[in-house]
Amino acid sequence: MRNLILLHGALGHHNIFNPYLETLSRYFKVHTPLFSGHGDTELPADEINIEKYNKELALYCKDRNLTDVFMLGHSMGGYIALCYALQFPENVNSIITLGTKFDWTEEQAVKESKMLNPDVILEKVPKYAQLLESQHGSKWRQLLPAVADLMIDLGKNPPLKNNLNIINNPVQIMVGDKDNMVTIEESVDAYRRLPNAKLAVLPDTKHPMDKVRPSLLLDLIKDFWNLS
Repeated sequence: MRNLILLHGALGHHNIFNPYLETLSRYFKVHTPLFSGHGDTELPADEINIEKYNKELALYCKDRNLTDVFMLGHSMGGYIALCYALQFPENVNSIITLGTKFDWTEEQAVKESKMLNPDVILEKVPKYAQLLESQHGSKWRQLLPAVADLMIDLGKNPPLKNNLNIINNPVQIMVGDKDNMVTIEESVDAYRRLPNAKLAVLPDTKHPMDKVRPSLLLDLIKDFWNLS
C-alpha cells in the first residue's frame, strides 16, 4: 500500500488530522509523526529549527524504509516536506502543502515570534493556552519561545528561498482565502517557481487546521492524487 505522511505545523499536533484519517486510510498507509517538542515528545536541549525537523523526517522515512512517499503538510509541515524533497527527491512521490508560509524575512519572523509569549497568550487567549497544554503538556511554555527562535532562524536563513525551482516533484500549493498568516500572493509566487505545481485557493478558509472544512480539503486531495 502507498505511504502517506501527514506533517503538522509549528505548535501543532498530529491529532489535527483525525477528521481525515478514516477516508485517507482507504487509499494509503497513513503516518502521523510528531516533531520533537510537540505532543508527548521531549523538547530538545538545543534549539529546534527547520534543518533539525527535516533530519527527523528523513530519519523517520529511513527507519521505516519509506520511498515514493506521498506527503501532506500543514503550515510548517508543508515547508519541511518541500525541504525533504529538495534533499531526497527520489523518495518523494508528490506533496500537498496547506497554509505554508514561503515569504520568510527576518523582519517578518521577528513580528510573528513576538506573538508567542506564554504569559500574553494565557492572559489574552486562555482557550488557546488550554489547547496548547492539552496537546503538549506543561512544556508548552518552553515550546513557545523555542518555536519563536525557529521562526527567527528561518527568517535569517530560509532554505527554500532560492531553491523552489529545483524541486521537480509534483506539488499542490493550497492556501485559504482568509489566512491571516500566509498571503495568496506568496502562495502564487511559490506555485509559479515550482516546475511541476498546481494551486488551490480554499474559499472562506482561515489558517488553523481545525478551521478547514474536511469535505473541501478531501475533495482537493482526491482530485490531486486521482483517488476514487
